[in-house]
Amino acid sequence: MADYTKMWTDLGLNLDNHDALLENLGGAYQSIFMSQEHRPEGMGYFDFVMSEAHGLRIQELRDEQEAGRKIIGSFCVFVPEELVLAAGCTSVGLCAGADFAQEEVEKVLPRNTCSLIKSFFGFKLGKVCPYMEVSDLIVGENTCDGKKKSFEIFSQMVPNFFQMDLPQNKAPMARKLLKHEYEAFIAKLEEMTGKRIGLEDLKQGIATVNAKRNALARLSKLRTANPSPISGLDALLINQIAFLDNPVRFTGKVNALCDELELLVKENKGAKVENAPRVVISGCPMAIPNWKVPAVIEATGAVIVGEESCIGERGQRNTTDASADTIDGLIDAVVDRYFKIDCAVFTPNQERVEHIKEMAKNTNADGVIHYGLQFCQPYIMESFSVEKTLEKDGVSVLRLETDYSQEDMGQLSTRVEAFVEIIK
Repeated sequence: MADYTKMWTDLGLNLDNHDALLENLGGAYQSIFMSQEHRPEGMGYFDFVMSEAHGLRIQELRDEQEAGRKIIGSFCVFVPEELVLAAGCTSVGLCAGADFAQEEVEKVLPRNTCSLIKSFFGFKLGKVCPYMEVSDLIVGENTCDGKKKSFEIFSQMVPNFFQMDLPQNKAPMARKLLKHEYEAFIAKLEEMTGKRIGLEDLKQGIATVNAKRNALARLSKLRTANPSPISGLDALLINQIAFLDNPVRFTGKVNALCDELELLVKENKGAKVENAPRVVISGCPMAIPNWKVPAVIEATGAVIVGEESCIGERGQRNTTDASADTIDGLIDAVVDRYFKIDCAVFTPNQERVEHIKEMAKNTNADGVIHYGLQFCQPYIMESFSVEKTLEKDGVSVLRLETDYSQEDMGQLSTRVEAFVEIIK
C-alpha cells in the first residue's frame, strides 16, 4: 500500500486508532482468507480491493469529489443505488462490522444496544472509517427502533445527514410511504448536485445496478454445484465489496470470476471436497470485517452455499424494471423492487421464511444456520418462526446469537461442529 498518511490526516482520521484497525484487519484477513486452499485465481482482484479499501479506493472517491461528484454513504440495502447513480453521485457502504471505541460508544448509547449500531458509532467516535469522513451525505434509514432512535444522536455527529423513513408492513399505504421517502431522497440529491434527474439518467442508473445484481446472481447460481467452486467466505467477501467498489468495474470482475468458476464446475473442482456438508447462513447482515461465524462454519469442513442476508441474496434478489418511459414510471419501478425486500422489520413476514426454504432447496443445502446479532430484536425474534417452519419441512436449523467479539469463539465452534456432524 502507498503512503496515504496525508489523505487520512486531511480526512480527520485518528491515525493511531486507524493504524491499529488496519493491523488487526490485515492479520484477520491473512488468517481467514489467505490460508484457504483451492481459491480461484479471480479472487486476486478482490484481495487487492481489500488491501486498498482504506487507501486507493478512498483516493478514487476523493478524486471524484474534486471532479464535482458527490459521495453518498449509507448503511442499508433500502437506499437505492439506482437513484444515487442517476443523480451523478457515487454510493458507498459505511463501516459497521467490528467493535471499536466501545467505551466511548457506551457513553452515548445503552450497553445492550444492537452490535451493528454500536459498531458504526464506534467507527465514527474512534475516527477510523474513511468512508464516513469522505461522504458528502450520510443516509440513515429507519428500519428498526434501535436505528431510528440512535440516528437522533448520530445525526449530530456528522455534517450532512438524511433520515429516511421505511414502512413496517406491505400494505398499500406502506408502499405509498416508501415512494414518498424515495421522492424526498431524489429531491435531496437534486438539491446537493444542482441537477434534475432525467429519464435517461435513471435508466442508466437502473441498468448499472441491474448488471451488478445479475453478476452476483450468476455467482450464487454457480455455488449450487457439488462441489461448490468457491468457498462461502470468498463469496461473502465479494458481496461485501459490492458496497465499496466502482459498480461497473466490480461487475466486470465478478463476471470474469464466474467465467473461471464455470470451468472449475466442468472440471468437477471445488473449494471443498465433493459432498461436503452444505450450509445456508441466514439472518443479520455481515459487514466488513464480520467474518467470525462463516469462518467457524467452514473450519469444520462444511461449505456455505448461500447467504440469506442483506449482504447476500436479499440484497441482490430482483432487478428493477426499466421499461417505463416516464420518470414517475421508473420511480414506481424502483419502489416496487425495494418493496419486495423481506427484512425482519416487516410484519407479518412469511415471505422471508419462504425464501429461506427456497434457498435451501435450490442450493441443495443440508442445513440452515440462522445468525442473529446480539440485541438485534427483529432477527432474533424471527429466528424462532424460521426454525419451527423449516424443521416442519425436514430442514435442520441451528440458531446462533453472537456479537463482534472473539469471546464466544469456543462455544460457537462446539455448537457448529455438532450441527455439522448431524447434517453430514
